[in-house]
Amino acid sequence: MTDDISYAKIHPAIGLARLGNSTRPDGWFHGPETPEPEPVTPGAHKDDTGAIKRQAARFRIYGYDAQDRVVRELTTAEAGVAIEWAVHVANRKSAWYNFDLAFDIPDMAGMQSARRNPEQADRGQLVIDPGRRTLRAGSGEQVEFTGGTFLGVDVPLGRMHTDDHGRLVFLGGTGTSGAPNGEELHSFGNNDGWYDDTSDGPVTATLTLDGRDVPVHGAWVVVAPPNYAPDVKTPRTLWDLLHDVFLRQGSIPPDPRVNFERDVLPILRRFHELQWVNHGFAAQYGFGGPQDFLAPATLARLGSTAERHREARRQIWTAIRDHARDGLSPQPWPWFYGDAMASKPKSPLQYMTLSDTQIARLGAWAKGDFDTTPWPGFPRRLEDAPVADQPALLDRAALDFCLADAFHPGCEVTWPIRHPTMYQEPFRILHRPDGQTEPDYGPALTTRQALAEDGPLHAQGPGDLTRWMAIPWQTDTASCRSGYESTALPSVRYDPYVPTFWPARVPNHVLTEEDFRIVNQENAGTVHTDDEREDAFARRSSWLRGLRGDYLEQLARSIGEWHEFGIVETRRYTVGDGRFPATLQVESTPGFPLEGVSPDRNTVTLHIPETTLGTATHTTLLAATAAHTGYSADEIAVGYVDKLDPFGEESASGGGARPEGGAA
Repeated sequence: MTDDISYAKIHPAIGLARLGNSTRPDGWFHGPETPEPEPVTPGAHKDDTGAIKRQAARFRIYGYDAQDRVVRELTTAEAGVAIEWAVHVANRKSAWYNFDLAFDIPDMAGMQSARRNPEQADRGQLVIDPGRRTLRAGSGEQVEFTGGTFLGVDVPLGRMHTDDHGRLVFLGGTGTSGAPNGEELHSFGNNDGWYDDTSDGPVTATLTLDGRDVPVHGAWVVVAPPNYAPDVKTPRTLWDLLHDVFLRQGSIPPDPRVNFERDVLPILRRFHELQWVNHGFAAQYGFGGPQDFLAPATLARLGSTAERHREARRQIWTAIRDHARDGLSPQPWPWFYGDAMASKPKSPLQYMTLSDTQIARLGAWAKGDFDTTPWPGFPRRLEDAPVADQPALLDRAALDFCLADAFHPGCEVTWPIRHPTMYQEPFRILHRPDGQTEPDYGPALTTRQALAEDGPLHAQGPGDLTRWMAIPWQTDTASCRSGYESTALPSVRYDPYVPTFWPARVPNHVLTEEDFRIVNQENAGTVHTDDEREDAFARRSSWLRGLRGDYLEQLARSIGEWHEFGIVETRRYTVGDGRFPATLQVESTPGFPLEGVSPDRNTVTLHIPETTLGTATHTTLLAATAAHTGYSADEIAVGYVDKLDPFGEESASGGGARPEGGAA
């Protein structure tokens, strides 16, 4: 029966594809389709040449009745169903404006950001737009997104096909970046003359059921950098952030009573799981650490409503950062940088906190006002969920593996995503009508323009979400580090591991394959002592240790070497003595030549004024930092990092955000 279906929606509402450089026919995989999928199989994210596979975004169509209830998924396996998909992705980064800081935070009030590539008069030459492409479901065709160019250079943005049920499978670009005119890299994310092949845009479909046209609510696809730690979630995911936005707006129902296993335990688990991507989190919240929330006895106390455990719950809740209370202190949880991060902290948004909803849930839990009923969790496979639950699972799965930590700018999308004006309904981006052009905001984008009713935070067109991101993406990935050292040397309490930026997507410190083999007694002919195994388990190596040279050289190398980084994968502990966790997350063997390389190379980032580069002061600062931190010069990456200097105070060229009306 088809007459019970009033309309249809595409899910996920926002789908995530990720870049990869594998050229193998099977050099891609489907992205997560439930919030808790099975762990990634070791080796599954790279092919046998060491190239990274692309993550595909798969879209499905669900029919809804007149009461807005899900009826069923609509596929071409059902008689009378005909689907034509349409996708229009583009890359508009180079024709947009510099990223300095998020425009919607107080620190940017009255400021403006300069246009990228300001000398390029023909702005269309900077936009990579292959145009709208269509595909009839079940045709067996592959449609390529070719034809877009950057300054006359062809830049493919991916391809699409349908699976055996007519679902859309979209693959993004291959991680290609370049500068046709040979401009050098100088910035974490504002490099004129450069392009990359990330993209985003609307996903729509024409649907007929037994010859009857059925309206379809469109979706969106975002093509983001690779996920280098696919089984790790950040403390505040993009789903957490948006759920909070729509909850406060009143467009989704209020939360039910807090349930420990559903609402609190996932937050605690995320702190614990960050042990595989950051050494500071490993020492504090990891297996056997002083805040190992998942240790059986600790977990039993935290999951109890008993009054005797109230103070243990309350201490965790009060440890979460409150911007009004904590000022510039790096100590409250989580140990993450925030939207206004700078190497010389000035803003209470120097560090991030959890969403209001997450904090409210922890507050109710701290008081003992929570439900202890066991929660079954999310299904591992979408097909195991009732059909009525599947659309929401797809929507959440895509966003739960995206970051909403520091929008500085971020990994997948950035600060505009948190504005409800961007949506036609919860989680579903508002599409700009075909043919409707966006205003020209001029040589610099001001805060007033960015946040105005006729500004860019409303209906979106192809390329509009990713245009705010770093260009090219590799330079930002190579700049996502932890424990930043500044020329204003910190006290002896300096920690090289925390705070951090985005370790759940871009790891900081990892358990290597070599150390895992010691822990798991896998070295043939050698029986390691318990002390050796404990030491190996506790060790973490710099994930960036393969990059050579000073900071600017590392930016250049990241363009061609991004696929050489290891992928953090779940491995089973098989010794069976209970000494270590049942599963560990281990870095796959990197493609870099690492013989003789210190595992701590690039552990410390020394941020220096641009005026001191290559001077005697530069050398003096490096020596002082080595003495101060205990790391050798080879383990300290030195350079001017404009990411840490958003208003250009330490830059000779005076880059960064400017007061509105000032020189751009």
